[in-house]
Amino acid sequence: MSCTVRIPSPLRSYTAGAATVPAEGATLDEVLASLEQRFAGIRFRMVDEQSRIRRHIRMYVNTDEVTALSQPVRSRDVVHVICALSGG
Repeated sequence: MSCTVRIPSPLRSYTAGAATVPAEGATLDEVLASLEQRFAGIRFRMVDEQSRIRRHIRMYVNTDEVTALSQPVRSRDVVHVICALSGG
């Protein structure tokens, strides 16, 4: 299944500046694996060594926040990747 992934600006160096990219997969894990095949290193910026979404990353499928990589993704869904900002 094909979906659209919205890439936050801190990760766009992996996608040659693209803000949205197509990806394949029936689950969020498969979608991220699809991204990794095309944009080496991007998955590690979103998912840690224990296959958990990193604390500073939020992911949504359409308008629903996702907490597990097993989240189903359907054709034409939009996956939003949000990076937390810090500073001060």
